[in-house]
Amino acid sequence: MTRFQNPPDGISQEALAGLVAEAVRQALMQHGALLDAEALASASAIAGSVAAALPFLPQAQRLAITSFKGRWSELTSEFFRMTAERIARADQAGTDSVDESATTGPARPASRPLAERALELQSMLIEDWAGEVAGSTYLEEKFRIPRSTLHRWQRRGEVIALRKGGRKHVFPLAQFVDGRPAPGISDILAAITNARLAWFWLTRPSPELDDRIPIEMLREDMVKDVVRVAHALA
Repeated sequence: MTRFQNPPDGISQEALAGLVAEAVRQALMQHGALLDAEALASASAIAGSVAAALPFLPQAQRLAITSFKGRWSELTSEFFRMTAERIARADQAGTDSVDESATTGPARPASRPLAERALELQSMLIEDWAGEVAGSTYLEEKFRIPRSTLHRWQRRGEVIALRKGGRKHVFPLAQFVDGRPAPGISDILAAITNARLAWFWLTRPSPELDDRIPIEMLREDMVKDVVRVAHALA
């Protein structure tokens, strides 16, 4: 099976996750991992779910994940930290009395972590988090987007351009649909003016959008909800 091929018919994502989880559980037990029964079950289930999800993802997401180089331990630690915080917030929301006006609209707690990522993203290699990117030459040759058009979009804030090095910019490929920026890109940049933050948010599951990925929603013309949440997070 190639890395971008879907699993063969006859096995579901849930079943595949169960098989991987059992293999991980056996490996942890064999190597004497110091985990109680509950932690062992959780670790195995998480590993199985993550591994089984990858073959079922859309190709664009798989490309973004496989382009990530290194720092998997750091990324995993961050995942657990964010998960724990999200569970804690959910538990708190369940115990607090909240009036109806406070429950309408997107959840505000996600805005602070997004803003805090600005310096972190600035110091990271673009290839480590942004997925496939390309310069104007590639886009002109492969996407048939003239440089003059690309630069005009950039000046008008209609396309996401990520600075790489001194003055060079690269453009995330997943934002283009039929040779044009996906609808709503300019609205997102108006709300989240830092291009790196904007693209980071667009390419990650958003709790405020039921864990859907914003850029995929824009590509499907689901602009209104994505823009609303982006403005709430800004």
